[in-house]
Amino acid sequence: MTLAIKASGLAKAYGDVVALNGIDIEVEQGTVLGLLGPNGSGKTTTVRILATLLQADSGSASVGGFDVATQPDEVRSVIGLTGQYAAVDEYLTGRENLELFGRLFHLSKFDAAKRAAELLDRFDLSDAADRGIKGYSGGMRRRLDLAASLIGRPNVLFLDEPTTGLDPRSRQGMWEVIEDLIAEGTTVLLTTQYLEEADQLANRIVVLDHGNVIAKGTSNELKSQVGGDRIEIVVESVGDVANAAGLIQEFGSAPAITEDLTKTILLPVAGGSTAIVNIVRKLDENKISIADIALRRPTLDDVFLSLTGHATENTEEVSKPAKGRRGRKARS
Repeated sequence: MTLAIKASGLAKAYGDVVALNGIDIEVEQGTVLGLLGPNGSGKTTTVRILATLLQADSGSASVGGFDVATQPDEVRSVIGLTGQYAAVDEYLTGRENLELFGRLFHLSKFDAAKRAAELLDRFDLSDAADRGIKGYSGGMRRRLDLAASLIGRPNVLFLDEPTTGLDPRSRQGMWEVIEDLIAEGTTVLLTTQYLEEADQLANRIVVLDHGNVIAKGTSNELKSQVGGDRIEIVVESVGDVANAAGLIQEFGSAPAITEDLTKTILLPVAGGSTAIVNIVRKLDENKISIADIALRRPTLDDVFLSLTGHATENTEEVSKPAKGRRGRKARS
């Protein structure tokens, strides 16, 4: 087994805030690892360390066989990076942006223009190549940003939440582009908040929460930890949450999980339709009012509720720029 990425005991803190708490990661060459977690879980910090944009406080990591701490130039020569926000110049055209990145990669003017044309065609941007970026849609900007990260033909590609903020159609388009790269043998480390995205693209998934690895495995393995059908019940009064959870537990296949803040009870069940009828009847008999009830398949929140006992949180991940490196791609 040849590892394209290996990290052992990576730790990073900003003052009293622990961003990474000694995590281990391994990615086989030619495969895709999905880093799954909510904002603030440590995904972006991990990518920044592996891409040599940030130094870890402790631990070790190698990418493409090169140590990220002692061989940063060699690491940058084999990687590409697409961040959460498209790093393109709005005052240039799509073609000019890619040619600029080519020149930054020390390509000749001719080779930079040739490579830009190849990528514009590959990412279906040829018709818009000579238009200003200000006129591009969100999906077009993300495709252009991904194209820029491929200028140097990297062996390892870091994609930090590449579809965040995109509409479903644009997201599907990005998935297709990424799948093409995977088919060509590119090693990909993908960070995402979307379980379905990791399910679609990743061979294996590492789940992060508050800087800790809380689960590893394939998408199916993670889903099996959550269970099958799940019934979500929202009661009218927060005072009824605990009582309702106890009353309906007999219909579940695993212990119910409660969230007082949202007045929600999440109950894994074996037979969804029958269980809903029984739950409604039981709560009605005990005069507990239901605001909402639904049957659904496992989601990212379900995984986190099962693994951590709390839902995903919409907090911003702590991140600071590395000194001397500002917004540069691949060779950053």
